[in-house]
Amino acid sequence: MAFRGGNASSGMGVDEHSKSTFLELQRKKVHRYVIFKIDEKKKEVVVEKTGGPAESFDDFAASMPENDCRYAIYDFDFVTSENCQKSKIFFIAWSPSVSRIRAKMLYATSKDRFRRELDGIHYEIQATDPSEMDLEVLRERAH
Repeated sequence: MAFRGGNASSGMGVDEHSKSTFLELQRKKVHRYVIFKIDEKKKEVVVEKTGGPAESFDDFAASMPENDCRYAIYDFDFVTSENCQKSKIFFIAWSPSVSRIRAKMLYATSKDRFRRELDGIHYEIQATDPSEMDLEVLRERAH
C-alpha cells in the first residue's frame, strides 16, 4: 500500500495547545520536555505531559509508556569543551517494538507532518527501546 502526496498525513491535525507548549519550551524554557500523543477520536496530536525545567532525563524517560507510541520534545542542556552552556532541542519518535501495529503505523505516517509544525528542532531520534534514546545518545548527537 503506497501513500502518495498529501494523503500520507492521514488527516492528522495538531492542536494549538501542542504548538504553544512547544514554543514555551523553545523560547521561554518553562518545560524540560513535552510528551505528545495522538488522540485517535479527535484525530489530533495533543499534549499528554510536560516536565518542568528541574526535571531530569530519567524523569522524562520514565514518562514514556513501555508499550505505546509517543512523540516527545526534549530540551537538552550541555556544556561544550570551550565551557559554553548550550541547548539543543530533540524530537523523539518513540515506537516501542511491543506496541500495536496500528499505533506504529499511525505514528509513523503522522510524524513528518507533526514535526513540520514545530520549527526549531535540531535533531531527531527514532527509538524502539529505551537504549536508543538514552542520555548518551543525545550527548553524542549534540556534540
